[in-house]
Amino acid sequence: MAFTLPPLPYAYNALEPHIDEQTMKIHHDKHHQGYVDNLNKAIAGTDNENKTLEELLANAGKLPAGVRNNAGGHWNHSFFWEILSANGGAPSGSLADAIQSAFGSLDELKAKFNAAGASRFGSGWAWLIVKDGKLEVTSTPNQDNPLMDVAETKGTPIFGADVWEHAYYLKYQNKRGDYLSAIWNIINWKKVQENFDKAK
Repeated sequence: MAFTLPPLPYAYNALEPHIDEQTMKIHHDKHHQGYVDNLNKAIAGTDNENKTLEELLANAGKLPAGVRNNAGGHWNHSFFWEILSANGGAPSGSLADAIQSAFGSLDELKAKFNAAGASRFGSGWAWLIVKDGKLEVTSTPNQDNPLMDVAETKGTPIFGADVWEHAYYLKYQNKRGDYLSAIWNIINWKKVQENFDKAK
């Protein structure tokens, strides 16, 4: 069963001014589509052809680079679109309590998360994960993620930010920090709460 590109859950311009329409079109229709197409090509006719995305991630260290990178790219982007929303807002309930407990405040979480994303050398992702029932911030290179057996810090992602230049360069140029600050205006906290509830 070939993997397919999930549709964006909102219009291309829904996240403006924080993420512009052209970036969303290129990011979703070209970059994410490319990961899906290349993943399907990389697994065609191999033992990996009938594995789920989650199975591929769990064994990423044993996979050819083309499968690992594109499986990660497909999973990461599918996850990313779902945790963004024009409505923004703030965390509440058990998630807000967990943020308070782990970081002291939402502002401290933002500072730690943004630092993880800004300091990731080259391309990669910043993540908020659940590890051993507690929240942690981490980052991964390229299209790796904390579900992979090769991750430096393993855990279940509940929120993440793409810090590849294709995610922000049209609007923010080399100002990755400005892009990371803007992301906090468009987080789908309801979805992050759902991810948190499942991860616990």
